[in-house]
Amino acid sequence: MFMHANVANDASMNAELTFHHQLSIYLKDSNAYGNTYFARYFEWQGICREKWFYECISRDMLQQEGVFITKHAEQDFLQETFPFQDITCEVNSYDIKRCSFWLEFRFHANGELVARGRQQLVFASHTKQIKALPELVLKRIGRYALKNKGGK
Repeated sequence: MFMHANVANDASMNAELTFHHQLSIYLKDSNAYGNTYFARYFEWQGICREKWFYECISRDMLQQEGVFITKHAEQDFLQETFPFQDITCEVNSYDIKRCSFWLEFRFHANGELVARGRQQLVFASHTKQIKALPELVLKRIGRYALKNKGGK
């Protein structure tokens, strides 16, 4: 399930649009202590990034023009989550440049922020040479930009 709209959330209030994606936690996502295994959040970042790009930016994922390289990824864990909880991920962009941009991922369970992550993505040719994103793509990414978050 996905939607893109403004939401009543401090982080996304200054963006024109915020992308939302619903995830569910299962037993396979938990560790020996019964809480969500930390690596799942990085997996979820990838799932939400791909869904956002497919639904909101370019359905062909720019496959003919180049590739996206993840230059940086990090995750801050704020609260534990457990199997059978539903997680909502909010995605916004920031620090958008000609060849790169950052994405922020905010994960919520029961209305509470439980984790926040970031990725820096760089666009490159199929020969791995950094290249500019198409203008239309930059405009679409900009619609999801956090207005008062310049750098990381």
